[in-house]
Amino acid sequence: MKAVLLLSCSMLPKAVKRRVNALKRLQVQCANIEAKFYEEVHELERKYAALYQPLFDKRREIVTGTVEPTDEECEWHSDREEEEELAEDVKEKATIEDAKKEEATPEEDPKGIPEFWLTIFKSVDMLSDMLQEHDEPILKHLKDIQVKFSEPGQPMSFTLEFHFEPNGYFNNAVLTKVYKMKSEPDTSDPFSFEGPEIIDYEGCQIDWHKGKDVTVKTIKKKQKHKGRGTVRTVTKQVPNDSFFNFFNPVKASPDGEMDEDSEFTLATDFEIGHFFRERIVPRAVLYFTGEALEDDESEQDEEGDDDDEEQFDPKVSSIQFLFKS
Repeated sequence: MKAVLLLSCSMLPKAVKRRVNALKRLQVQCANIEAKFYEEVHELERKYAALYQPLFDKRREIVTGTVEPTDEECEWHSDREEEEELAEDVKEKATIEDAKKEEATPEEDPKGIPEFWLTIFKSVDMLSDMLQEHDEPILKHLKDIQVKFSEPGQPMSFTLEFHFEPNGYFNNAVLTKVYKMKSEPDTSDPFSFEGPEIIDYEGCQIDWHKGKDVTVKTIKKKQKHKGRGTVRTVTKQVPNDSFFNFFNPVKASPDGEMDEDSEFTLATDFEIGHFFRERIVPRAVLYFTGEALEDDESEQDEEGDDDDEEQFDPKVSSIQFLFKS
């Protein structure tokens, strides 16, 4: 269909094609204005991030048990809780006789909300796919995730900060991932502009304690000497699957050439970065309870109703420039 339309345009009278070219110039001007719009949106995000931060700080204090919320702050009621209370009443009546025969034991009162962020990681498919069993003990020490936006006048970017309590795995208090962005039309293809896009990212060096680096594993391999025929066993470290590889990301080669696996890894990384920024950090408690997961599923079901039409994924569009030849 596209080829037919292009052909029909080429067949337009010269005077009409001349006017179409004028419209294209106007369209480029529109794209430049749109780019400025998104730059101002980024500044607005940065402004409101400062307003959200005190609330997120309070969230961290409650999660880590640094602060105990007041009775007033804990007041919350929903229809779902009402249903759960009714179910609990039925269960309680059914077991009341057994309960009388047993001595009541004091309920454990853990500090804060144990494994808050780990629970989120395990609940969200996108994150649980990255999570390995050896990552879980480390993520139990994760006490907060924050999003920081670039300062005014600086190139557009956002940084994910993963704050950890002191632990036996690494010395870092904070692990970071910086996503660099741009909001300007590509001079070679200005009509492809659809908003800010990620152009690069930077991880950080993790200062692992000796023998605790879960991103590598030690393997033993037998080697046979070609001359003497003797066999010896050597050990070497090889890459290991781990969420913490997130902080040592695959980089696009300078010439833009990447194999299919690297392209997929890069695309997934950008999508995860957006997901942390736009969903996980702002709505963490709802992912902990599972309510946000239900909302996400509902959105996916609604998108599924439109399968006959081509679906646009802004996360994919933001990275496609990296894969152009």
